[in-house]
Amino acid sequence: MRGALLVAGTTSDAGKSVVVAGICRMLARKGVRVAPFKAQNMSNNSVVTLDGGEIGRAQALQARACGLEPSVRFNPVLLKPGSDRRSQLVVRGKAVGTVGAADYFQHRQQLRAVVAAELASLRAEFDVVICEGAGSPAEINLRATDLANMGLAEAARLPVLVVGDIDRGGVLAHLFGTLAVLDPADQGLVSGFVINKFRGDVELLRPGLDRLTELTGRPTLGVVPFAEDLWLDAEDSLGTIADAPVGRPAAPAGTEWLTVAAIRLPRISNSTDVEALACEPGVAVRWVRDPSRLADADLVVLPGSKSTVSDLEWLRRSGIAAALADRAAAGKPILGICGGYQMLGRRIVDDVESAAGAVDGLGLLDLDVEFAEPKVLRRTDGRGAPGPDPAVPLGTAGIPLHGYEIHHGRVTRSGDPAWLDAAGEPEGSVRGAIWGTHLHGLMESDDFRRAWLREVAHHARRSGFVAAEGTSVSAVRAAQLDLLADLMERHLDTNLLVTLITEGAPEDMPTLRSDLVAPDVQYQP
Repeated sequence: MRGALLVAGTTSDAGKSVVVAGICRMLARKGVRVAPFKAQNMSNNSVVTLDGGEIGRAQALQARACGLEPSVRFNPVLLKPGSDRRSQLVVRGKAVGTVGAADYFQHRQQLRAVVAAELASLRAEFDVVICEGAGSPAEINLRATDLANMGLAEAARLPVLVVGDIDRGGVLAHLFGTLAVLDPADQGLVSGFVINKFRGDVELLRPGLDRLTELTGRPTLGVVPFAEDLWLDAEDSLGTIADAPVGRPAAPAGTEWLTVAAIRLPRISNSTDVEALACEPGVAVRWVRDPSRLADADLVVLPGSKSTVSDLEWLRRSGIAAALADRAAAGKPILGICGGYQMLGRRIVDDVESAAGAVDGLGLLDLDVEFAEPKVLRRTDGRGAPGPDPAVPLGTAGIPLHGYEIHHGRVTRSGDPAWLDAAGEPEGSVRGAIWGTHLHGLMESDDFRRAWLREVAHHARRSGFVAAEGTSVSAVRAAQLDLLADLMERHLDTNLLVTLITEGAPEDMPTLRSDLVAPDVQYQP
């Protein structure tokens, strides 16, 4: 088998990422050498690759589905929003500047060449490449500069599947309308539909599917049911909804639960850091934005941010900063990760990300941070540090750990003991029941996580909480990928899928309402 396919969506979060991951896992289990590809992603959830760059977290998960290590080749262009109008532009894993909509268009020819080269390289090396679109191909105002949807499909002659989320309602109209607004050449590449997150009896949907085929001349390859157990590795920080639980918490191994309030910052990044905590039986994690929700939580997590100084000011305006100070005074547990760690310190000097200069932090850790170029991007292995008193070591002392770093902020001074030992260098801080680190993914180190949760439970006076042995975040992730593959095998027409991958879009795809699109229409940025 050799070929490629593009999975597009009627909207953001329609299910493109999980469908791509599921198809990749399904093919990999059959022995196909398959790779994922997303030409351009916009997300603040990213990971560091073996080749020293950063890519969207969804592409890292898709790589794992293929049995591959994450690589910048799988996501050559990444946009990381720092505000509503500006994003950091990451090309082949490295930040090259900050762009808005207008100046991003100036990069399009160079980026188009980067995307084409990476896709061609992957197609030469692997049997199959499964590509993921970005947003929706129906954004025809962006068609002239499109790198990831129909622009990519046209350049590489890729057959396109369009995924729609029935849970949002109106999915048949979404699928029909997405096709209808495309110009005739683009319509010719759209080869079928997939409906995602269906609940109920699929036979009740059958008349609508049949009519959709009559109207468009395109089949629906399958209806994928809603799966409660799929929640790990969210594609986008926008999916972190305030006051919503994270994951599916299992019953506690002991007699008490441990409750976690994760602060939903406006410019949150790597929100997936708290998902490892949610894998633990008896740990209930919830996103919050109201300071009142911090009072009763056993642990508060202040996560990463793509706009640290701006989000720090939001903490003060919202009243959460005062609530954190009250927690610290009462000795209640707080964890800061990356930008959240920096906010817990005394002083931040930022002439890079916000150009705000020197600002006061929350002062809950004795820490000074200064932002600088270039961005720190690295994978980190280490152990828990022993703590300041050899006679009373930290509960995590000596336990192996791993994580990754993505930050401009450097610690220039720390008056607190190091929490971690990262390859012989002190990393992070600990002061009583307050911990901080630059390491993303730290809580995926299973033994370290369990030992630390015992410390948290001690400080929270939850003597009935027991950290269950045997929980493996890696195993949970693998099980979810296999579940995705099972769903694709059971609910998609895999024979037709393979035909599209190997033979491309059928040549007789009808054009829908071609009179709506004049032949001389030129979409302009």
